[in-house]
Amino acid sequence: MTKGDTAGSSPHHPEVSTLLPSVGIFWSVPKGDRNVLVTDRTVLAEAEVYGDCLTHPRGHHEVWEAWRRLGATALRRCGLPPAIAGHEYEAFPRGRVVYMRGPALFTVYADRRLQRPETIAELVQLFGLAGERRAIRSDAHYRTRI
Repeated sequence: MTKGDTAGSSPHHPEVSTLLPSVGIFWSVPKGDRNVLVTDRTVLAEAEVYGDCLTHPRGHHEVWEAWRRLGATALRRCGLPPAIAGHEYEAFPRGRVVYMRGPALFTVYADRRLQRPETIAELVQLFGLAGERRAIRSDAHYRTRI
């Protein structure tokens, strides 16, 4: 499940398997008795150039703070976990999907807690990467501090 996509991206719908390949950021956040993936993504055609990569123009801190300002009630109405309102962006496992132009490869940088087959499969679906070359990597930026 994904919610919270902003400009340049589209929210999760049942037809998620037809999503265009995208880059973006994501978290795994508690909602009720389980964790859900929340994303902010940009289709590849609208991605920002960053060196040899195409990337999402917004960062984790920026997006998280915009969501937090909504408050728990508005987050619920938007389909986002209300836990966002009471925590810093680093509190939950997170990551980023970038596209490396040289090798034509999508790279999923993710907290090691998210590098489970079922979570990766969901991320592949949410970011439209089913038929794409991809790699999964760890990165010091995406380590949960709590």
